[in-house]
Amino acid sequence: SQLMIVIAIVGILAAVALPAYQDYTARAQMSEALTLAEGQKSAVVEYYSDNGTFPANNTSAGIAASSTITGKYVSSVAVTAEASGNASIAKITAKMKKNGVNKDISEKTLVLVGKQNSGSFSWTCQKGDGTKNSCR
Repeated sequence: SQLMIVIAIVGILAAVALPAYQDYTARAQMSEALTLAEGQKSAVVEYYSDNGTFPANNTSAGIAASSTITGKYVSSVAVTAEASGNASIAKITAKMKKNGVNKDISEKTLVLVGKQNSGSFSWTCQKGDGTKNSCR
């Protein structure tokens, strides 16, 4: 009977620990996406400083092709520009790989959005594709 109690306790602990561990691994893997995306910010800001507009793609930003900016969990990092009201914004989108990553973030994206306001730049992290752990 003591063995049954021990087995029950182990089962309860596993039921609590497994989801927490899966959330942890998703956040750890997504941190690679944030790091790779943040690495492109300076090229985007430099392009804006030289041209008065955000770069349309990786080539105009002077960085490697999106499919070559990769990591263990990230399949690509792409730079784009979009109109937003009276101004434009820059987007740096990191996409997670399909395989070898936590299933909750497989092929999901993390998006950094850059804005220019009177000479200063601000960046915000947006959750892409409904990824709950993108920005933390």
